[in-house]
Amino acid sequence: MDFNLSEEQEMLRTSARDFLEDKCPKTLVREMEVDEKGYTPELWQEMAGLGWMGLALPESYGGSGMGFIDLAILLEEMGRACLPGPFFSSVILGGFTILDAGSDTQKQKYLPDIASGRSIFTLALNEVNAWYDAASIATTATTDGDAYVIEGTKLFVPDAHVADHLLCVARTEQSVNPEEGLTVFIVEASSPGLNHSALKTISGDKLFEVVFDGVRVPKDNILGQVGKGWAIVRRIIERGAVARCCDLVGGLQRVLEMTLDYAKERHQFDRPIGSFQVIQHYCADMATDVDSTRFCTYQAAWMLSAGLPCHSEIAIAKAWAGEAYERVVTLAHQIHGAIGCTIDHDLQFYTKRGKAAQLSFGDGDYHRETVAQQMGL
Repeated sequence: MDFNLSEEQEMLRTSARDFLEDKCPKTLVREMEVDEKGYTPELWQEMAGLGWMGLALPESYGGSGMGFIDLAILLEEMGRACLPGPFFSSVILGGFTILDAGSDTQKQKYLPDIASGRSIFTLALNEVNAWYDAASIATTATTDGDAYVIEGTKLFVPDAHVADHLLCVARTEQSVNPEEGLTVFIVEASSPGLNHSALKTISGDKLFEVVFDGVRVPKDNILGQVGKGWAIVRRIIERGAVARCCDLVGGLQRVLEMTLDYAKERHQFDRPIGSFQVIQHYCADMATDVDSTRFCTYQAAWMLSAGLPCHSEIAIAKAWAGEAYERVVTLAHQIHGAIGCTIDHDLQFYTKRGKAAQLSFGDGDYHRETVAQQMGL
């Protein structure tokens, strides 16, 4: 087995890291936490100019035609830099979903704009219990002539304030099996009756409550087939889980590097604290968690990119990554001591983002249930 990146992938990693270190310093991350938009349009357009939004989209839609495994490398570097903005929402949740389930007309209409950064998408999925199962979806869509009318409330919708379109999952028919009767709609963000309000979050990311109050959506904006939307949603959840793992890997690696630097520089009793065995073992445990998370994440990303069945691999990676992140950050705080617990230190960015990502697209319990089901239990 060869776990090394290709020359092209190494170039992608190096160029992405150099760009983000220059354009996304922690001063910008701090500013964007309190900024209304949460990102700068100038940086967004620079990223679009580098081809990042269309990296894994086909060339026929303005993309670069690379694979999800290549995008995983880019996502890791974004996690390392704590990059703010709607990249995850627009590309992972929006672009890939339209590529998977959209008609030829929908792909031609929306994907070039996503790839160029002209259009931002997001996903309106979660509701009151924030669980990732079909039974949790109560938002309804009823027919009215040549359109559907959507009624309901969605929670934790990322970047709804800057999105041009939302993918809304709604129930078009009632069924004994909750996975039947769900439909995915492409909704214009400017539609009458659609309102959003900001939610306060631990990590400073932009999440919203979105209310659909009689929002009319043309039948041409149905993604896939009416009543068959759960298969699309499951794909979104799995891809979102892997993407979050990639983000976590980048954060884990940076936390480890910061901690190693501190352990070598910080002196107590006339010696670096890294010379004490307990600190050495802490750092070794951190490195073990970082590498194991990277391996299971890239295995899932590679299988997803290759179109192979990987339900268990994705669930294992997400369950492990979230809890490994918590262990690594906890040890990092112990080694840093009081300074690592201050708002002025960069460690707090990774702590908050890691907690948010741990819950996003299924926590450890959710994914362990998936693994158990795949084993026939």
